[in-house]
Amino acid sequence: MKTLPNDIKLYRRTPIFTHENVPQGWLKNHSTKKDVWGLIKIMEGKLEYIIETDETFLLEPGKDGVIEPEVIHHIKLIGPVVFFVEFYKN
Repeated sequence: MKTLPNDIKLYRRTPIFTHENVPQGWLKNHSTKKDVWGLIKIMEGKLEYIIETDETFLLEPGKDGVIEPEVIHHIKLIGPVVFFVEFYKN
């Protein structure tokens, strides 16, 4: 998994989501816009972060998921989870 570039800045953070209120669109393939990076931060539980290039990462507290600009991805819930996403750009 990639890491966030050093020259980007946080510009938005989502509310806290759980397995009960996760946006349904995030469970299907989607992507960020050009030059927009994301960081999935798990507070409790676990989820799978799946990148269309057949890469799957198990995210849990302390193990964040980096979303690259324009890369198609989705998440898969594997049980109770509490998380949020930070968005970054230049």
